[in-house]
Amino acid sequence: MPSPQLLEEYSQFFRLLSEPARLQLLCHLQRGPMDVASLIEATGFSQSHISRQLGQLQRAGLVSCERDGVRMIYLADDPLVQDLCTLVQTRLKQRLEQQLQQLRAA
Repeated sequence: MPSPQLLEEYSQFFRLLSEPARLQLLCHLQRGPMDVASLIEATGFSQSHISRQLGQLQRAGLVSCERDGVRMIYLADDPLVQDLCTLVQTRLKQRLEQQLQQLRAA
């Protein structure tokens, strides 16, 4: 059984991923590196909102950045992100298939 401290770390990590804006940014960054201006265009979020969300993702180690002149280029290169998305997608698909089977049986 994990310690209370470890459970708190787990909880904080899942809270980080529970924010739709952060998930949307991760999805965009998984397609390839982007700067903040490109993320604004892709999401419609404000610059300050994107910067705040990217900061949290970066502190968690899910996003990294590189300087390109005056621009900062962000990327989601941690395979954990893709692994988690695949796990969640598989689970959601299973649940929907179960619900469909239940509806057919009714």
